[in-house]
Amino acid sequence: MTNMDYGEAESYLLEIPRFTRKNAPEDTAAFLRRLGEPGKEKTIIHIAGTNGKGSVCAYLSSVLQKGGYRVGMFTSPHLVTMRERFRINGELMPEADFVRYLESICSLLQDRKGSGAYHPTFFEMLFFMGMLYFEEQNAEVILLETGLGGRLDATNSVSQKDLCIITRIGMDHMEYLGWRVSDRAGEKAGILQEGVPVVAADSGKESSFVIAERAQELSCPLFFVSKRDIRNLEFHKNFIDFSFDSRYYGYIRYSLTTFASYQVENAALALRALDVLADRLPVSVEALTRGMRDARWEGRMEEIRPGIYLDGAHNVDGIRAFLDAAGRDGSVGRRFLLFSAVQDKQFPEMARMLTDSGLFDRIFVTEIQNARSLSRQCLEEVFHATGVEQIEGFANSQNAWKVLLREKLSDDRVYIVGSLYLAGEIKGCLMRKKYD
Repeated sequence: MTNMDYGEAESYLLEIPRFTRKNAPEDTAAFLRRLGEPGKEKTIIHIAGTNGKGSVCAYLSSVLQKGGYRVGMFTSPHLVTMRERFRINGELMPEADFVRYLESICSLLQDRKGSGAYHPTFFEMLFFMGMLYFEEQNAEVILLETGLGGRLDATNSVSQKDLCIITRIGMDHMEYLGWRVSDRAGEKAGILQEGVPVVAADSGKESSFVIAERAQELSCPLFFVSKRDIRNLEFHKNFIDFSFDSRYYGYIRYSLTTFASYQVENAALALRALDVLADRLPVSVEALTRGMRDARWEGRMEEIRPGIYLDGAHNVDGIRAFLDAAGRDGSVGRRFLLFSAVQDKQFPEMARMLTDSGLFDRIFVTEIQNARSLSRQCLEEVFHATGVEQIEGFANSQNAWKVLLREKLSDDRVYIVGSLYLAGEIKGCLMRKKYD
């Protein structure tokens, strides 16, 4: 395929699931070598976990940029455009490059076309495109976020890593990763590599044991981050202060520009990672503090308009963290909730948690434009089952967005939560309004 425009390139990628299947890790690694093993000479930080992966990447990228490094970042999913998955120093991959890297890979695949020939999945294709991009753009550091799990993830095909990070492990994708905590932890710990240091959130006795055991097997220096490492925690209206002690940088006071309490642990993981890599990637104390303060990550308690927040929480643990943050928002007005979810999530439990919190004066639900979306009727029934009598349902997010804007008063807070697909659709509403 050649001479595609950007829209055609995105359409082609979305069609891939129809004619391919997930490949064995060794086949993915072999194709990466055929591409010249891009990224081999770079500093690679690999991040797995249930929640917080993208936020950890954002904190690392922000600090390292302030430290003078050129940082490539591969994350998923995207909210509006696939180009969000590839960033150099925070900037999205240009459309022309997106098309060019896709065509380059397709050309290589065409040369080996035949029965049983290798073809990347949707995610594998994006991963290869990202690695080519980071190599060509001379990124010094590459941050790789796993798509699903870790052990079998395409990002795990890189031959040499410099650090592995495992964020908090919770309940998500159990049908693929296992219903037992130890199984899910084992899949995440599958990213560990012989002798490579690992920084991990202390998610509980069972998961931490699995990670520690795997680290010992591979002689990986292991650094757990727990609540004990975070001191002098202070919550303010729009920011959080805390102190963190490191081996290399010493005891430093940090500020995060958010009221989302769950971001403190993600920031601490990033800080411990920077501490471990300080000999290889030294940064100044000023870069550390400014980078933490200036870091932003879309769709994670993101204020998209005054008093309107997008949060990508889409599983039980994410909703629990979201509610803790929302309960600290200092709101003096009403709280509105717009919720949606997809079929393979624990949506009845998420709805019950949201209702039991007692935080929301009005609850809205909407269908999202996705094959896995729950219907408006199902969403309404789920909340009725939790004891909520008045539910306002919408056939699509655009209509819900219009009503929220009309009904919200200046002191009210609106929270949009339950699915990153929903967050992306609301972002799309904002963009259309911008260009209308």
